[in-house]
Amino acid sequence: MKKLFFPLVVLSLIACDHQPKEKEETKKKEIALKYPETKKVDTTTNYFGTDVKDPYRWLEDDRSKETEAWVKEENRVTFEYLNQIPYRDTLKQRLSTLWNYEKVGAPYKEGNYTYFSKNDGLQNQYVVYRYKTGEDPSTAEVFLDPNKFSEDGTTSLGGMSFSEDGKILAYAISEGGSDWRKVMVMNVETKEITEDTLVDIKFSGMSWKGNEGFFYSSYDKPKGSELSAKTDQHKLYYHQLNTPQKEDQLIFGGTEAEKHRYVGGSVTEDNKYLLIRASVSTSGNKLFLKDLSNPNAELKTIIGNTDTDTYLIENKGSKLFLVTNLNAPNKKIVTVDAANPSVENWQDFIPETENVLSPSTGGDYFFAEYMQDAVSTVKQYDYEGNLVRDVKLPGVGSVGGFGTKKEEKELYYSFTNYITPGSIYKYDIEKGTSELYRKPKIDFNSEEYVSKQIFYTSKDGTKVPMIITHKKGIELNGKNPTILYGYGGFNISLTPSFSITNAVWMEQGGIYAVANLRGGGEYGKEWHDAGIKTKKQNVFNDFIAAAEYLIKENYTSSDYLAIRGGSNGGLLVGATMTQRPDLMKVALPAVGVLDMLRYHTFTAGAGWAYDYGTAEDSKEMFDYLYNYSPVHNVKEGIEYPATLVTTGDHDDRVVPAHSFKFAAELQAKQTGNNPVLIRIETNAGHGAGTPVSKTIEQYADIYGFTLWNMGFKNLPKE
Repeated sequence: MKKLFFPLVVLSLIACDHQPKEKEETKKKEIALKYPETKKVDTTTNYFGTDVKDPYRWLEDDRSKETEAWVKEENRVTFEYLNQIPYRDTLKQRLSTLWNYEKVGAPYKEGNYTYFSKNDGLQNQYVVYRYKTGEDPSTAEVFLDPNKFSEDGTTSLGGMSFSEDGKILAYAISEGGSDWRKVMVMNVETKEITEDTLVDIKFSGMSWKGNEGFFYSSYDKPKGSELSAKTDQHKLYYHQLNTPQKEDQLIFGGTEAEKHRYVGGSVTEDNKYLLIRASVSTSGNKLFLKDLSNPNAELKTIIGNTDTDTYLIENKGSKLFLVTNLNAPNKKIVTVDAANPSVENWQDFIPETENVLSPSTGGDYFFAEYMQDAVSTVKQYDYEGNLVRDVKLPGVGSVGGFGTKKEEKELYYSFTNYITPGSIYKYDIEKGTSELYRKPKIDFNSEEYVSKQIFYTSKDGTKVPMIITHKKGIELNGKNPTILYGYGGFNISLTPSFSITNAVWMEQGGIYAVANLRGGGEYGKEWHDAGIKTKKQNVFNDFIAAAEYLIKENYTSSDYLAIRGGSNGGLLVGATMTQRPDLMKVALPAVGVLDMLRYHTFTAGAGWAYDYGTAEDSKEMFDYLYNYSPVHNVKEGIEYPATLVTTGDHDDRVVPAHSFKFAAELQAKQTGNNPVLIRIETNAGHGAGTPVSKTIEQYADIYGFTLWNMGFKNLPKE
């Protein structure tokens, strides 16, 4: 099965012995803090008659020597603080020990070979292996080793796509965590690079037209900083093999009359059709069709507006199978003939249900994965829309990978939850039976832990699910170190999955709680839309209510609660800690969207307006954003929780200026002794492709900071 998707952008450690908490004054003496001086500039912007001061706007210039010097000084202060936490190295060692197990991905066939990815344990990047299909897997050889892309492991593999016959590979690399990609073309037999590197590719798949060439997407090189300048004109190109990139054909986009921030092209498995998806935001898309068998075929419009999300999942000849949320907030599959693909000709194939649909195809069947209260169920259908069976899953959790090519007789899928490390199962497509293919050998006993889902009530009476995971037998005495994690945006669903960092947190008695907030996709478009624009406060209220539930039920208390989230989740943490600084002891905003008045002026940020709105839309929208924007709501005279802001200097998704400005505001206005630090990872981006070594160091620092500020002087003895 060719994956017919288009990449749109849209983001642990330990509980210890419950020794008496030390006085803040004593702790202050142990780890002295003197923040760097951050200059203020007289910068003001007027929004609908309101002057808004922006004294730290100079930190938005990621190329200036002043910003570089500020980053170095902030990191110096941060690491001087972290280096004095006595058990930081112990945390790092435990993370390294637990992380050090073999991890193997599901196999897949391309051409004459079967490929899979593997990490021996602590390798910074996964290595791609292969063996001749039908031969013993033990004969597998290294095919592509991203650990050799750079000495420090910060250059990662950003995607792979094989030609139809499997003889040519196009693969993308990311340098320093950037969203910008370079693409190499390789002869799979000789492993030789066969042509010049393609550059300036971003938010793109690589979809082959047979063996001749492939489609990809990119923006024009931005004026100014490549890491922060605005990019809002996405284009689809076709690269013919063995021709220079400057001769690549522009297929879609590039007109000033109609800008699309995200454009993607995907070819059907039979190479008959090209589907083009075009969006102005991270939600909603237009959809176009081109018949590749006819060189003169015009582009047909399937949907000409961005009010809904629709994409092609499959075709059988001219019969198209579309996944859509048009008049179906939880999604459905419809069919239509390619000759007349407009909406009025659609017919339901797999109707909408009360649960959110995420379908895939393989072996001449459809697999309808449904999300039921954030956990997976799967149904198998034939091409006539008949239910073949309910697929029996290994347990309650999340599955992935129910997809393969049409001719295959078996597929491989993964299963995981918060206490079950990801295992791979082989599924017989005709018989409907699963067998365990690979289970990781990890020093973690799932039987010692419990993970349960509860429903709590938010401020407006909405019932919100939350999964709470911890070691069996913990005492609910209000003193358990607890991490509450959330996201709440962009139709993203937080489903149960195992994490090594969370495992180390829980094995020492810590609680890990994940709330499925509005703004996410757990209950479809209506749940998403209940947390956008002028309803965004619902998301923060849901998160606050989750914290209050944990405290009320005596899982923890404000002195032992940390809140954490990344990207849009970083906004969640920033807004929650500025609205309710009394609620938690520690705040951990990661790569956060924190300046809500200017987020849309950087990189692809304007594409997030479906969720946020912008300060330029209307006075009402400006007022709403200004009222919760974390950077603009840090107040004098408030004692904020101990805060460790984390970001990467190469983050060109959510530029680090958000985090820089928020940290500067907090440091200038913080009252009391709770520290406010910012940890800026160098040569790192938004998160994807981060080397294992850096990830382990980051979490050792985050959890060391968290536990220390909860008052723990020591970790429990091994």
